[in-house]
Amino acid sequence: MKNKRTWILIADGSHARTFLNTGVGKGLTAVPDGDFEGSNMPNREINADKPGMTFNSAGDGRRRKQPSTDPHRQAKYNFARELAAFLEHGYKKNRFDRLILVAPPAMLGDLRTIISGPVRQLLIGELAKDLVHLNERELPGHLADLLSV
Repeated sequence: MKNKRTWILIADGSHARTFLNTGVGKGLTAVPDGDFEGSNMPNREINADKPGMTFNSAGDGRRRKQPSTDPHRQAKYNFARELAAFLEHGYKKNRFDRLILVAPPAMLGDLRTIISGPVRQLLIGELAKDLVHLNERELPGHLADLLSV
């Protein structure tokens, strides 16, 4: 019987790492192209330019336009889209049989809504925690309920 290849994507709003587990007692192996760094710019740099001006709907006044979304939130959502594209590519290349997502609640929610149906079918577990900065030796203890590492 062939061992199931399980990818574990561990992410937060601007960092992500992907690991492979091939069965009980096999531990975790880093996926070669599975590390990601997103944008983590401070607010002062994201909003460095002044917003554009617009005319009031009535009268001669003008006012500054306000951004329709929070720039940090948008950057995190875009990062989630990048991760979903990576998972989709891995699915199409048949690189994994099962998937586990580990991320803080907001990122987990973004990933849930963005990943495609076929990738979602391979999802066997989720963990709503920020574990992206833990080293490889510490991760199996946190994943024990989801996976026999």
